[in-house]
Amino acid sequence: MTEVETRRSTARGAALLFGIAFLLVGVLGFVPGITADYDALKFAGHESGAQLFGVFTVSVLHNLVHVLFGVLGVLAARANGSSRAFLMIGGGIYVLLWVFGLAMDRDSAANFLPLDNADDWLHLGLGLAMIAAGIATAAADRARGQYPEPEKQGR
Repeated sequence: MTEVETRRSTARGAALLFGIAFLLVGVLGFVPGITADYDALKFAGHESGAQLFGVFTVSVLHNLVHVLFGVLGVLAARANGSSRAFLMIGGGIYVLLWVFGLAMDRDSAANFLPLDNADDWLHLGLGLAMIAAGIATAAADRARGQYPEPEKQGR
């Protein structure tokens, strides 16, 4: 293998970084003290009163979604294509979650995760950051001759 073929792409590094961050946030949502009003943590729904860092309303389901997303990011980081897909599709999902959070009634059954204003704006920021990382890492890898992967460049 050449150096270009063995070097970790920037997309893989970004997917791993986002994956670890999601894992960390998901686990921290289960830690009393880091999650304020931990005794008010519910499995799902807008009735959950627990707040990660005292800011973001969380539930068991919400924390598990973060853990799952983190596992997907870490697994995606094993290959260039899946890393880019995780960043772009995952970012799109978070932007859609932002739109959903803005559109739904906070006190309805639709707020099953639960979401609040802080979650909404964090989801927008995460979504845009992930999409930007997907685009920027593809450009960086292309500049280094790593995207598309050398075996797909017809050399």
